[in-house]
Amino acid sequence: MNRSLREAADEVERRIADACARSGRRREEVNVIAVTKYVSLERTIEAIEAGYPNVGENRWQDAKEKWEALQGRTDVVWHFIGHLQTNKVKDVLGRFATVHSLDRWSLAEELQKKAKQLGIVVPCFVQLNVSGEQTKYGLAPGELPAFLSKLTACDAIDVVGLMTMAPHEEDPERTRPVFKALRELRDEANAKGAYGKPIEHLSMGMSNDFEIAVEEGATWIRLGSILVGK
Repeated sequence: MNRSLREAADEVERRIADACARSGRRREEVNVIAVTKYVSLERTIEAIEAGYPNVGENRWQDAKEKWEALQGRTDVVWHFIGHLQTNKVKDVLGRFATVHSLDRWSLAEELQKKAKQLGIVVPCFVQLNVSGEQTKYGLAPGELPAFLSKLTACDAIDVVGLMTMAPHEEDPERTRPVFKALRELRDEANAKGAYGKPIEHLSMGMSNDFEIAVEEGATWIRLGSILVGK
């Protein structure tokens, strides 16, 4: 591992620990996904060996070379974190452990069909567009209860959490309402039994705003430039 990645990892760990301390959480509650879409295979291996086995990619086409080079390794877990087209589901299932971007019923149907064919159950995060930005994917918050209810019929999909992306803000504090709202949506869904079992995780927070996300309850944060570089 080269010095710059070690320094980046030390800085990230310090900031996560501080955010946990401020919010009364344990560091073990926060999982880091190293977002490697813009970096080389070598840099990806450095991140894995630095203690970040969870690797996130946005597109199968970009991940393919890395995945093929690393598929024999048991110390790497692949997360699909980008917008997933239905015609790419066949490329993702069986290779990526978790899908963080379940955002529409047509995608749920395709995931269900392909997962059944493979004989697997795919853990998924339901993506919500909490901020309401037109440039972002995701369900509107008000659509979540009915969507979760429909998903109870999909026995090859396991909803493990909710995901959102906050607007990029110069002042990260301004992202807090987005992350707080996602936590409240999860808690409300659980209180009402919307999915039939508790939804545990929140996938939220990136390089610019992860500390705020941790303070608001993130259990998975997605770190690219601040951890592995560009």
